[in-house]
Amino acid sequence: MKQAVFGEDNQHLSPRELLLRGVIDAIAQTMDLYGANYSFGQLYGIMFFEDKPMTLEEMKQVMNMSKSNMSYGVRSLIASRMVTKLDEKRERKELYAAETDFFQAFRNFFTLKLQREIDVMQEAMGAAIPELEALTQAADTPEEERQACVRDLDKLQHAVEYYAWLQRFVSGLEEGELFGGLPGRG
Repeated sequence: MKQAVFGEDNQHLSPRELLLRGVIDAIAQTMDLYGANYSFGQLYGIMFFEDKPMTLEEMKQVMNMSKSNMSYGVRSLIASRMVTKLDEKRERKELYAAETDFFQAFRNFFTLKLQREIDVMQEAMGAAIPELEALTQAADTPEEERQACVRDLDKLQHAVEYYAWLQRFVSGLEEGELFGGLPGRG
């Protein structure tokens, strides 16, 4: 991808690059559905089809974005484990490469997102449940409030079970044990 793939001037794009624009756009739309920035999805799509690692300068030229936005996008993709910063450099510039195994990219992206959800919810429930239990047992809690606490505890117990299941799901996803293995991997 040597040109600004999503700019107005498409006359210098090869037939291959023109065809890949649709796929790159679909990747960006898909990532947007799951809360990733659309332009970062475009960047990932472009990097996905690159045959070699890219520098920030190369990404900037292809995306037609500022270097600071490009740097932020790359950091975001690295945090999602969709892109890796390589140990090697080209002309003293950092090199980055996209994860090109869709199964691994899926696992990386979703395990991070789901683990964050689990951690946030377990922390909140871990703080709320003992307090609600204390309210149900306190002598000065009005009966109507006590019954509301019992109902809330029942709802939270269901949530605790869900997040225990989700943790097993995430662990299985991380270890590649789900769905009978991944296609092409036994």
